[in-house]
Amino acid sequence: MVALLGSGDSLLRVIEDAFPDVDIHVRGNEVNTTGPVDDIELVKRLFDEMMLVLRTGQPLSAEAVERSIAMLRSGGDAGPAEVLTLNILSNRGRTIRPKTLNQKRYVDAIDRHTIVFGIGPAGTGKTYLAMAKAVQALQMKQVNRIILTRPAVEAGERLGFLPGTLYEKIDPYLRPLYDALHDMIDPDSIPRLMAAGTIEVAPLAYMRGRAQPVFTNVLTPDGWRPIGDLQVGDLVIGSNGEPTPVLGVYPQGEKDIYRLTAQDGSWTLCCGEHLWTVRTAADRRRGKPWRVLETKDMIGKLRAAHARRYELPMLTAPVQLPERAVPMDPYALGLLLGDGCLTGSTTPAFATADRELASALEAALPGVAVRHRSGVDYTLNRVKAPGDVVTLENPVTGVLRALDLLGARSHSKFVPDVYLGNSAEVRLAVLQGLLDSDGGPVTQRDRTCRVQYTTTSIMLRDDVVSLVRSLGGVAYTRRRHALGRKPGRANGRAVHHRFDAHIVDIRLPAGVEPFRLARKRDVYHAAGGGGRPMRFIDSIEPAGREEAVCIQVAAEDSLYVTEGHLLTHNTLNDAFIILDEAQNTSAEQMKMFLTRLGFGSKIVVTGDVTQVDLPNGTESGLRVVQRILDGVDDIAFCPLSSQDVVRHQLVGRIVDAYGRFDAERQRDEVPRSRGRRGQIHSTTSTSNAERDVN
Repeated sequence: MVALLGSGDSLLRVIEDAFPDVDIHVRGNEVNTTGPVDDIELVKRLFDEMMLVLRTGQPLSAEAVERSIAMLRSGGDAGPAEVLTLNILSNRGRTIRPKTLNQKRYVDAIDRHTIVFGIGPAGTGKTYLAMAKAVQALQMKQVNRIILTRPAVEAGERLGFLPGTLYEKIDPYLRPLYDALHDMIDPDSIPRLMAAGTIEVAPLAYMRGRAQPVFTNVLTPDGWRPIGDLQVGDLVIGSNGEPTPVLGVYPQGEKDIYRLTAQDGSWTLCCGEHLWTVRTAADRRRGKPWRVLETKDMIGKLRAAHARRYELPMLTAPVQLPERAVPMDPYALGLLLGDGCLTGSTTPAFATADRELASALEAALPGVAVRHRSGVDYTLNRVKAPGDVVTLENPVTGVLRALDLLGARSHSKFVPDVYLGNSAEVRLAVLQGLLDSDGGPVTQRDRTCRVQYTTTSIMLRDDVVSLVRSLGGVAYTRRRHALGRKPGRANGRAVHHRFDAHIVDIRLPAGVEPFRLARKRDVYHAAGGGGRPMRFIDSIEPAGREEAVCIQVAAEDSLYVTEGHLLTHNTLNDAFIILDEAQNTSAEQMKMFLTRLGFGSKIVVTGDVTQVDLPNGTESGLRVVQRILDGVDDIAFCPLSSQDVVRHQLVGRIVDAYGRFDAERQRDEVPRSRGRRGQIHSTTSTSNAERDVN
């Protein structure tokens, strides 16, 4: 009874003040009431709800009793006990929970919907409760990161004239988010979480800066295209090798650009806020999920001792491009590019010590006989049909001419585009022909088998690298200079090297067969076959300023293939994102922010439409979005009022006073504007009459 009535009957006096027509008498453990029936019923329900709260071990305060009375009088769908005992988060002996019915509805909406708008005056707990739900989701592993953002509106001050660095200039705008964060998470762990990218606090303008230069190539089913040429609805290639549509294209203006290079030599350009999916060796060892970091967050942290820190994801399957008709079997083309004579000055020839390859080449070239001439040399002769009278062109010569390969020598060979941009089966067959002729397995102790390929053609080297990467593998290149190399021997005479040799070291994923030649295939599988290709970030360097654009794709992991077959993305997956002070966003900023939503993410937008600091003539994006998205599935709008203020009681009264003042001013402005319009019409009429008299 002491806990129920309060110290010195303080809680009882609150109830008596709220129900002046009800007499309340306490005798021992009994409470007797007399008065109007409706009021008595409310008082009875109030005591029942207070008892339910006390049974949970939670103490009651005068403020809690006042809110309970307000909830009962409003006739809400939830009782005060249900609201006051809903625990969201506990930290250092302090429990965060909703304190009003509207706050509980707000918290429930966050649980049930992907996007929630909390709209109401200051002090109603919009941001604080959203922050608590974000920390709860992170602790329960429902999300991998928390992103907190605010629009940095200048509100009469110019950021450029404020002292300090850029982050020191914008820090005052973000300070309320930091303060709430320190209430809910151990302060010592916050720097570590922010350094790992688990928690990100940034101005809204930084949310839109995840971009690449407009000329950066992105892989599409039709080949490589500049990202600046893409439009909504276009298809790009995702991490699973399959096409995925572009959902949004957002020009970013000029941005500071960085060149990100992987240790295999692949590179691409992006801005400092561009997102990368990465993981460290410790993450992999402990079974942790991939993390998402911004480019600038990794600068200066690329090494752990002597090892590269950040691993990049690889294609989980070969790139799926449309199958196109080809004039020659792709495996046969690979063999000819490796060991064929394509000069066109003589009958096409092929050199190999493996009779198996000669037989495979003949089987792949209909109408052509592969005849042994001497040693390792074979000629590719046209099979004459009965009745041939005139000399017809060799089929191989005709195809080479059509592919612009006729006349190519060892240092100028290349893979035609019709094969590079073809189905995975065609690309793999070309690679198998090249590796069967000029490549081979390289075994290493305690490691899976890698493959090595050698050519004197720079174009063919780059084409092999592209084929390997498109199949989900990695390829490293190095050059062996011709100058100073020991000559080779042929038929007892020295043969000097005229061109540099390019060595390509290849690792292909398990399931991708690099060889058809039996002796090479057997060695490859005996040494463990394909393993797990890995790619790490090697360097991030400034690359000037460029016009940039960002895109959003529909892939579940939001990854798309950019230059070098690197996988990158710029949407927010598995994140809890809070946009605070949203009334100071423009309609365009609000659209940009909402469309950054990724899979497995949740967005909470908070703001007070009565406190807009935008320049005159700019409509608040929070007002506009209510008209546009009201009624859309999985989006909830939760209004809060002065009755939900959980700060000092005076704050609620101030909010109400300003509301009455604004309403009276609007009523006064209506007749005043009507009077001005009448005066203008009268003056115009007089002027017309005077003009008529004149």
